[in-house]
Formats: sequence, C-alpha cells, structure tokens
Amino acid sequence: MTSAASDALHRAESLIATIPDFPEPGILFRDISPLLADAAGLRTVAEAMIEPFAGTFDVVAGVEARGFLLAGAVAVASGTGLAPIRKAGKLPRPAGAVSYDLEYGTATIEMSDDLPAGTRVLLVDDVLATGGTLRAGQRLLEQLGYSLAGTAVLMELAALGGQRVCGPVHSVFTV
Repeated sequence: MTSAASDALHRAESLIATIPDFPEPGILFRDISPLLADAAGLRTVAEAMIEPFAGTFDVVAGVEARGFLLAGAVAVASGTGLAPIRKAGKLPRPAGAVSYDLEYGTATIEMSDDLPAGTRVLLVDDVLATGGTLRAGQRLLEQLGYSLAGTAVLMELAALGGQRVCGPVHSVFTV
C-alpha cells in the first residue's frame, strides 16, 4: 500500500464517529454517516473493500440497510451490478430466505433469483460483529446457486469473534 493510500484510509477512518451509550448504556456505536457523506472517504473505502477481490466477482450483494449503501459504492467503483439482500417481507419476488439468531430473537433475510446460476458474488456489509448476519447472507447466496467470491465489511468488531462464525472476512478497519 502506498503512503498516499494509507493516508487516505486513515483519513476515512477518522470520519467514523464513535457515539457512547447508543443504543443502550455501555455500547460504543460506530456511526458511518460522516464517512458516507464524504465523497473522497467513501471512494477510498469502496476501493479498499474491492482490492483483495478485484476481477473475481460479477455482482455485489449488499445486506440491508447500511450494507446497501456501501454495496452501491463498491458496485459502481468495480463496474459491476448490485443485488440487494433484504429483510423478510420487503421483496415482491423472494426466491430464497435464511433465518438466523440475533441477541434477542431471530431475523430472516431474503433475496430474489435475478442472477444467472453460478454468478460470482462479493457479499458486502458495514460491520462484522458476531457474524450471524453475514453467515446468513453466505448461506442465502449458496441456496440460490451463486458462487461466493468473498465477504467484505467496512469494519470488524474483532472482540466479538464474527470470523469464527462466517469464515474469512476482509475488513477495511478493525476495532
């Protein structure tokens, strides 16, 4: 990595705000809104998310909701399309669904089968925490007959051990 690229990544990371005690006491919420609002920072992280997978994927799949925002930037930067992975009940033609455990309950994500079988997909989300959402996204892509080219996130909360659940994930930032 060049010094300029390293400086750009450091600058982009500095745009992520840390909000204490949100959404509950003791939680340090990482707010990516300032980063998303900064064109240079957004381009920098989109390119960093693509870097290890360049040329190995045909489409970017983004997990609702902040994953959509990053996936859109990654898709444009890589010259590929975007396939949304939505919360249950949001798609008019869901072809596959996977449920997974949350801290307090379960959730389900869905995706349409608009891509040809075997399409190489880069799965993108904002944060890797415990790994449940990303693992569900990986399973959903497999269920629909797509090939997982890789998984990339803006940031990983390493102490939560998400990679033990969903396997190797490329993280631009680790906290």
